[in-house]
Amino acid sequence: MGHLEADILLAQPRGFCAGVDRAIQIVQEALHRFGSPIYVRHQIIHNARVIAELSSQGAIFIDQLSEVPDGSTLIFSAHGVSAEIKYQASLRNLQIFDATCPLVTKVHVEVRQLHAAGIPIVMIGHQGHPEVDGTMGQVEGNIYLVEKVADVSQLPLDASQKVAYVTQTTLSIDETKEIITALKIRFQNIVEPKKQDICYATQNRQDAVKELVPLVDIMIVVGSANSSNSNRLRELAARMGVDAYLVDDPILVEKEWFFNKKRVGVTAGASAPEVLTQEIVEMIKGFGLKVVKTLPGIEEKIVFTMPKGLQS
Repeated sequence: MGHLEADILLAQPRGFCAGVDRAIQIVQEALHRFGSPIYVRHQIIHNARVIAELSSQGAIFIDQLSEVPDGSTLIFSAHGVSAEIKYQASLRNLQIFDATCPLVTKVHVEVRQLHAAGIPIVMIGHQGHPEVDGTMGQVEGNIYLVEKVADVSQLPLDASQKVAYVTQTTLSIDETKEIITALKIRFQNIVEPKKQDICYATQNRQDAVKELVPLVDIMIVVGSANSSNSNRLRELAARMGVDAYLVDDPILVEKEWFFNKKRVGVTAGASAPEVLTQEIVEMIKGFGLKVVKTLPGIEEKIVFTMPKGLQS
C-alpha cells in the first residue's frame, strides 16, 4: 500500500448505519410533530451522546411499559422488541411507532416462520442484549441461545433432528463462523438463514478495521460500552495485535496511549455520530498527531423508509 503520509487514519465506512439514522429520525420527527415528551422503550440506539441529546429535546427512555402514561406516543428502539411487549403496548391507549431496524425485523420474520414450521431455533447472540431479547421473544419456546462454541454441545436437542439457526445482527463474523461450524458438526440437518443475519453495516465496519489495523500501531473505536457492534470492532483490532480502546467521549482519550505510537487508526461503531468521531480526532491531534487521512472504502448508500404516519 506504500507509505502513507498520515498520523491518523480513518476507517471507511464508519459511524451511523441506515437503521440507526432512521431510528434517530423517527424520534426527532415524533418530537417535531407531537411535541415532548415522547417515550422510547430502551435506548433508541446504544450511544450515550445521542441519548443525551434526544433526552434534552424531550425524549424519555424507559424500560417498563408501565412508565408510559396513557395517551402518549411510544417508540420501540432500533433493537426490536418481543411479541409480548408489542401485544401489551397495543392494549394501551398509545400512539406507537416502531423504530426496529428492518434488518432485525428480517430475523424476527425468519424466527416466526421457522417456529410455525415446528423447527427448533438456535440463536447466536449475547444474553441480555435487547436485540436478543426481542428476537427470542418472537416465539413461545423452542428457541435456544448460544453465546460461545462450548454452548453448542449443551443444547438439549437431538443431533438427528432438523434444527435452524439465526444470529444477532451486530456480532463478529469470525466468532459466529466458529459457532456455526460447531452447529453444523453436531446437527447434520441444520437449516441456515437464506442470507446471513449479520447486517451489511456490521460486516463493512469489520472489513474496514481489518484493512486498517496492519497500517497502525493503535486503534481507537468510537462507541459506547453497551454497543455490541462497537465492542466487536475493538475486539477485532485487539485480536489482530494492536492496542485498541473503546471511547464515547473525548475526555476518555488518554495521552499515555499514544506514547511511541506513530500512527493511529480511528473507526466508529454503527451508533456513533460523526461529530463525536471528529471531536475525538481533534483530541488526538492535540497530542501531536496532525495529519488525518481517510482510507478508501465502501460508500454505503442504503436508506430505510420512515414508518407510516411519520413520512413527510
